[in-house]
Amino acid sequence: MSGVPSEEGARVPAGRVAGLAGVVLCGGQSRRMGRAKAWLDFGGEPLLARVVRRVAEAAWPVVVVAAPGQDVPALPAGVTVVRDAVEGQGPLRGIAAGLEAVAPHAERAYVSATDAPFLTPAFVRRMAALQQGFAVAVPHAEGHHHPLASVYGCAVRAEALALLAADRRRPFFLFEQVPTRVVSPELLLEDEALAAADPELWSLRNLNTPDDYAAALAAAGLR
Repeated sequence: MSGVPSEEGARVPAGRVAGLAGVVLCGGQSRRMGRAKAWLDFGGEPLLARVVRRVAEAAWPVVVVAAPGQDVPALPAGVTVVRDAVEGQGPLRGIAAGLEAVAPHAERAYVSATDAPFLTPAFVRRMAALQQGFAVAVPHAEGHHHPLASVYGCAVRAEALALLAADRRRPFFLFEQVPTRVVSPELLLEDEALAAADPELWSLRNLNTPDDYAAALAAAGLR
């Protein structure tokens, strides 16, 4: 895709996983939050910019998938915004759009939601390592899967589009269809770097309501 920077032929910066891109979805309607999550202030920067910056420490290029006409805050240099042309089809459509955007430059991508203020690059790297040999690696914690904290091979876009065409919009349907590794918290924390950086796996913590936002700010020592 034109406009997405490539580092092909260049040395991969320390900390970035070769062949791994990043995709951050921000097109949700944020009904329970009552305002756009992308613009929530977190430590002096918009939440979307914070998450993109964290993802970019482990993956490149990074694209943000936004809704048509959606206003997004300023993002780090080199990050591209792509527009999901079909609204109302949920995260699977955004995942497919993001994979399409990065496919010319990477074999796989870490896909994140906007509302993950405690995401650590160590988590992204660990998920990338665990996805090796599988089409998808998805965490399963506290009784449910986390499709927006997962690594997807770019080749699964075709299956995602077929599911959307059949009106089967849940990411779980994709996990049923392609070779998927379901990752437990215990397996994640076998990695010493992740266990040191995020022993409680707060990388999986999302902000859905104003109370969630207030609690996250308090936990981070922010007003």
